[in-house]
Amino acid sequence: MNNYVLYSIVMLVAGIGIPVMATLNGGLGAKLQSPTLAATILFFVGLVCALAYLLLTEGLPGRVYQPDTPIYYYFGGFFVLFYILTITWIAPRFGISNAIAFVLLGQLIAMSLIDHFGLMGAQKFSIDSQRLAGLVCMVFGVFLVLNKTTPGTN
Repeated sequence: MNNYVLYSIVMLVAGIGIPVMATLNGGLGAKLQSPTLAATILFFVGLVCALAYLLLTEGLPGRVYQPDTPIYYYFGGFFVLFYILTITWIAPRFGISNAIAFVLLGQLIAMSLIDHFGLMGAQKFSIDSQRLAGLVCMVFGVFLVLNKTTPGTN
């Protein structure tokens, strides 16, 4: 199978998982009356699964730090934590669609800047007129799916 098709399918499934995870974790946070505890449980389950996968596929790592690796590469977990905490707290109050729509908008902005400038060592993909038109359509689409009436503002 062509890598483009395979990667597209895998990332589509990952994208499906984001609102599912937000719904599950938001519900858990509401039931436990603690978005932070729900996020902690999510990370614990994720850690156990990631460690099991690591040990099964690669074995025990020899090292976790490479001297020539920029230190900021290790800070990705901060952004995951921020996302999990905010989506767990906000999604039940703001709606899954609204919360994910603004997450998507943030992703569109960040991906465009990262790709265009090759930030943090990423491969450069310049924003040309076709890509810009696609981004404008996607941004417009994000605003079209918003629900302007918010249930309960706890």
